Amino acid sequence: MDFTGKTAIVTGGARGLGLSYARALAMGGARVVISDIGADKVGAGADPSVVQAAAQALQAEGLAVIGVAGDLSQQEGCRQLIAHTIEAFGQLDILIHNAGWVGYQNIEDLDPAFLQRAMDINLYAPLWLCKHAWPHLLRSRSPRIILTTSDRAMYAQYEQTGLVAYSAGKMAQLGIMNALSHEGAPAGIRVNAISPVAKTRMWGVTEEPDELKPDWVTPGVVFLASAQCDDTGYILRASNGQFTATRFTENPGVDYPRDLARVKAHSAEEVAAAWSRIKQAPAQTVAGT
Repeated sequence: MDFTGKTAIVTGGARGLGLSYARALAMGGARVVISDIGADKVGAGADPSVVQAAAQALQAEGLAVIGVAGDLSQQEGCRQLIAHTIEAFGQLDILIHNAGWVGYQNIEDLDPAFLQRAMDINLYAPLWLCKHAWPHLLRSRSPRIILTTSDRAMYAQYEQTGLVAYSAGKMAQLGIMNALSHEGAPAGIRVNAISPVAKTRMWGVTEEPDELKPDWVTPGVVFLASAQCDDTGYILRASNGQFTATRFTENPGVDYPRDLARVKAHSAEEVAAAWSRIKQAPAQTVAGT
């Protein structure tokens, strides 16, 4: 896909999925700013050399990429990243928030510092990034925002003990996606999310994996970032080169907020008696041919 004349930001762009996204966009002609604090695999510390080395490697491939070693845990770091991008390239068309970390802490052990770290990167960073990117995206001819969620947060059967803070942050990005999909629609700002499964350093993988490769997620992200994607408010699940898109959709026949078009009950006992029907998905109406 042709991204000539476009400028993109990829957070967490120095390694793994983010680096793959950045390379693909740059190979398509985009000017790309990769942001990465250079933290270790548990999200601690900072090493500016990590993002600079990644940027230099991409530059050696002839790609228009610069690296920024900013801290996105605070609004000022997010503002500076957007400002740096505009100073370098004069515009912003694509914002991909890929940065994140996986930490495990059971609910009984949950402490404020751990929770704050999860919220900083998964809740506050995307909000502040979008706030400061918004005026520039409004001037773009095909503005795109891509956030990152996780199957482990969306589906109970894939959850793992200790991921309560991580799951809260990943589900928060879906709320942001829905809200900004609505807010950005009149201006053509398309806001979607990727739910990737890939073996990266977060898995403790340092060698090239033989499955669940980051590069196999990238085509979906490239599409979401392109002018060819005119949908908004979708979650694109990606794993092993396979893709499926889903979104939150209302049941048929609903007149919100007064009529859910479902099972009526006037007491807790009636709810209990009807519970098996309440849990059932409503019948779908199929249009005739």
